[in-house]
Amino acid sequence: MKQQLLTLCAALLGGIYSLVAQPATGDRTPLPGHFAFGPETTIAADEALMPLAAYLSEYLGCGIRNEMTGDGAVVLTVDAVSGDESPEAYQLEIMPEHIRIGGNTYGGVFNGIQALLRLLPAEVYARQGIAPGTELACARIVDEPRFAYRGMMLDVARTWIGVDDVKRYMDLLAYHSINKLHLHLSDDEGWRIEIRSHPELAETGGFRGGDSPVRAVYGKWSEKYGGYFTQEQMRELIRYAAVRNIEIIPEIDLPGHSRNIASLHPEIRCNYPPDTVSTNGYDYRSAWCVAREENYPLLEDILGEICELFPSEYIHVGGDEVDMSQWKRCPGCQALMRRQGMTDPHQLEDLFMERVAAILHRHGKRPAVWNEAVRTGEFTHACRVHGWESVKACLDATAKGYNTVVMPGEFFYFDMRQSPREAGHDWAAIFDARKTYGFDFARAGFSGEQLRHVVGFSGAFWSEAYVSHEPEKPDYLDYMCYPRICALSRIAWSGNDEGWEAYYKELKTLHYDRMAAMGIRFRLFPPKLTFKSVGEGSREGVLSVSVDDASKVFYVVDGSDEEIRYEGPIRTSEPWKYRFVSRYGTARSPYVADESRWKTIRPALRIETSMGESPQFPYTNAATYRGLSRTKRACRQQDWILYTFEKPVVCREMYLQTGNRQLPKTIITTGYAEVSYDGVHFERAVDLVKGAATIHPQQPVKAVRIVSTCDDNGTPYVTVQPPQVLPRL
Repeated sequence: MKQQLLTLCAALLGGIYSLVAQPATGDRTPLPGHFAFGPETTIAADEALMPLAAYLSEYLGCGIRNEMTGDGAVVLTVDAVSGDESPEAYQLEIMPEHIRIGGNTYGGVFNGIQALLRLLPAEVYARQGIAPGTELACARIVDEPRFAYRGMMLDVARTWIGVDDVKRYMDLLAYHSINKLHLHLSDDEGWRIEIRSHPELAETGGFRGGDSPVRAVYGKWSEKYGGYFTQEQMRELIRYAAVRNIEIIPEIDLPGHSRNIASLHPEIRCNYPPDTVSTNGYDYRSAWCVAREENYPLLEDILGEICELFPSEYIHVGGDEVDMSQWKRCPGCQALMRRQGMTDPHQLEDLFMERVAAILHRHGKRPAVWNEAVRTGEFTHACRVHGWESVKACLDATAKGYNTVVMPGEFFYFDMRQSPREAGHDWAAIFDARKTYGFDFARAGFSGEQLRHVVGFSGAFWSEAYVSHEPEKPDYLDYMCYPRICALSRIAWSGNDEGWEAYYKELKTLHYDRMAAMGIRFRLFPPKLTFKSVGEGSREGVLSVSVDDASKVFYVVDGSDEEIRYEGPIRTSEPWKYRFVSRYGTARSPYVADESRWKTIRPALRIETSMGESPQFPYTNAATYRGLSRTKRACRQQDWILYTFEKPVVCREMYLQTGNRQLPKTIITTGYAEVSYDGVHFERAVDLVKGAATIHPQQPVKAVRIVSTCDDNGTPYVTVQPPQVLPRL
């Protein structure tokens, strides 16, 4: 069916709703008249669609009466959609007497239900029932998705996300016609699924910190943290997902990213003595040994239970970011390479992954893998590749003939920050929904033959930073994912031919209200801010802020947490003191401020520590503001980092950070900062917060010293960032 991409504006004429948003409608034929909901409206469904009747009833508040299929009924049927071979095609027919939703399959009918909900007032998502008298303009809509795979990857390994929150996440995905949930269930920091033949994997490996053999790496430093899904809980989630036309695809990440299971079963590692001096006794190795034959029965146990538990055709088995230096040091792996005539350790990964694929095959499953697993092109073409590293990696996989889910990080990793000063990672890119929406196969270089191997799109949310952003609340998860998931949904369903401006207009005029009604704490695009001087040479000026949506703007002045409603331009000689944010329903924008707020100076300094120096990341990197530095080992109590300035520094704020810029990893987990005004005598200034110290000195600073009060940070080193020094203005 040829897709017709229609951007439809909200129209409320005579009580008749014809709202459309997320994803676009397909072929729409207006018909005369309207359908009115009333107290007698009922739902009728084929027997196989009764779960969908119950689902729809939650939103419409209508009873289910299969004997009432005439006037006033909303009827769900499985029947062929004329001209559409897609399993998920649907036809939504709104007539004065009834509404009929037909689909080629259960999934098609579910898509038709979502199309119906999008035509109704946004309040329908509150599940309080449809108001009597609500009317819909009559029409016939026939549509099908562009791609069969429209997915999101959710990492529950780094930050534990429990049953209720995963259900909520799936509800939101279903509203946006996302039909695959890839659950990342194991990683270095957590094991999140019960394996009954090896209960220790979840019962012990599901937790880190405290008395767990798995050390804390991301946040929650002072507690035993985590959780896991029992198999019965997972079956409940699978059933819940199936009603919503979502397939849950589990991932057990192999052969790397396995420090967690290796902490419980150290025998899976390569047979050589590890260097644990830098980690204060913690074996940091994270890869399965390929040569240990006894590893494969353990994998058979684990994957056998995973295959039995999950109905999905594919089981994701990782294959990414394997530290092959461990195999290079392993006598067994090196002997295996010689026996097999191998010259490249990637061939060891091929061998390991083929053994894993054989286990899956014996259980009637196929492997899904990250793109590194097919780098040599030797891995089975029965697999499905998830191309994450780059667009080039997706091009490579499709050129080799692998069916590929396109999800390069620079477009689809929704843990990336959305502007330079927001939370999140930045190693792949800094981007918002506009870039996600703008992904274009032609510009990316896909040939027609390569496109035949593209099975769809997926986004990803990796949760390393989530654990330090109140994971008990959905605010950060929502903010990072929406509206980027909206853009993903649109291009996966129907493409982006309408262009960003038309799509953005639809997003803010139609879909913002829907997301607010869904309870999503989504991100608004930032307000526009200007500061104009009132006269030549004057320090005074006028701060002006504007938004291009219906949001309200507020501001905060340094020294107070009170949000004040912005009513108009603000005259000030201190623009750096003001931060502005816009709010709309459940949504908020990032804070914006005048550029003078972020102005820094770079005073000459020397950095020294008691923890030794990494040759690869010397202290001169941070001391010359060129990049990060690393110590030679992890921190212990009373270890220190000393920043000595060439001249005393006059400033309004000094920010000294250990660990990564975007998340608290490789930090000094607990400690304090001391300030010296003469370079000799030090006085305690502030305690560290997430490995960082923010100091507001009242006189020139000659030196600052960070002192550790912890025993380690779960990693082999401490990262030292260049100081950020804000001048007095």
